[in-house]
Amino acid sequence: MADQIFQGQEHPFQKSDYIAPEDPLVEANLERWQDLKFGLMMHWGLYSQLGIVESWGLCSEDQPFQDRGGMPYTEYKKMYFELISEFNPQNFDPAPWARAARYAGMKYMIFTTKHHDGFSMFDTKQTDFKITSPRSPFHTNPKANVAGEIFRKFAEEGFINGVYFSKPDWHHPCYWSPLWATPNRCNNYDTRKYPQMWKEFCNFTYNQIEELMTGYGKIDILWLDGGWVRPNSTINDEVRSWGYDIPQWEQDIDMASIVKMARAHQPDLIVVDRTVQGPYENYRTPEQTVPNEVLGFPWESCITMTQSWGHNFAPEYKSSRFLIHTLVNVTAKGGNLLLNVAPTPDGTFEQEAYDRLSEIGDWMAINGEAIYNSRPEEPYKRDDIYYTQNRRTGDIYAIGLLNEDDSMPNEVHLRILKNIEVANVSLLGTSKPLRSCKENGGISVEIPAELRDERQFKYAWAIKLQTA
Repeated sequence: MADQIFQGQEHPFQKSDYIAPEDPLVEANLERWQDLKFGLMMHWGLYSQLGIVESWGLCSEDQPFQDRGGMPYTEYKKMYFELISEFNPQNFDPAPWARAARYAGMKYMIFTTKHHDGFSMFDTKQTDFKITSPRSPFHTNPKANVAGEIFRKFAEEGFINGVYFSKPDWHHPCYWSPLWATPNRCNNYDTRKYPQMWKEFCNFTYNQIEELMTGYGKIDILWLDGGWVRPNSTINDEVRSWGYDIPQWEQDIDMASIVKMARAHQPDLIVVDRTVQGPYENYRTPEQTVPNEVLGFPWESCITMTQSWGHNFAPEYKSSRFLIHTLVNVTAKGGNLLLNVAPTPDGTFEQEAYDRLSEIGDWMAINGEAIYNSRPEEPYKRDDIYYTQNRRTGDIYAIGLLNEDDSMPNEVHLRILKNIEVANVSLLGTSKPLRSCKENGGISVEIPAELRDERQFKYAWAIKLQTA
């Protein structure tokens, strides 16, 4: 069982200065996004056919999570890029994905339109390395424009849509030029010596993002990965801690122009230029980890349902209990949870993924009130009980986590730090008011035996304190 938060291929999360957006439309959309709390991410591309950690096998850095099976690098790279002629997800249909995610209680979705390998899962006009290319056997399928199909179906289910887009592109000859070796994840030539080459890559990036901002309906989030593509002036200790050499030359793709263009098409667009602290990182994204404390800015933990972002041929699914507990932990600290599910090479979700989404949805149908629209409430955690407050109603919720052998207690002691007047106390999923009384440092609540249904409350329970 993969019930753990593990360190991913990127970087440990660290606190840093946060610059809030000044545009009132973006500010309002960011506030709305914070209310949603739970989202779906999907990593899907050529790498799914190999069952590997996305496209990282193309990178020459010595990293423990990549394995080329002893294949020489140049041979591996050639093999990988030729996967375009094999990727043929004939069973692709995003409608059941969207329905399952909606039942799970998810409210927004981020899809990988392009990972670092440069393979576009949308019908771009900037390159032929794409799912709709004649080189792809899937290009004649009516659903060949995969990103378009996904965004459309999720919008029909009421989701807000987000675009994952990799700033580096290891296939583009003006990022990794075939004239030189590729020692690491960065571009492999001095942009000071070859400014026109870098300008061509910047224009390519700009044009691809504009296609995504104009041809795919309402887009609420531009989620940019590849934080090493950034101005040198933004390189800080966090970047240096990632453990690879930063080149002396600039990798500045002119985010100001990209964001100006993107918001001209999508005025309230939330931009997430991951790890590049500043005005274009509207929220932060700790990866495969949950911060230890409440943070003073918007954030989202992006976490996988299995041990990897992309499809794995021997997946280890995290338990529903663990995923629900993680959602509670993240929410109580003021964050959102973005849970990744990896489609298979043939374009389906595995049954275990559907099972997890269904079990989470069963719990959320009863307890989602304690999750949505919430903000941290002191003390956000005490004695395995997590606290949230609905920012609209002012009601406070106490969420108690239950381990596999636990049963719901007959009396709960809530450590509410502030003085509040409580009009009613209830257990979510029931209608009977609970007896309660104030005590030193909080409120004591009695749970009658007839309400302690172990089937209904096997993962966690939530008590609502309706304020007067």
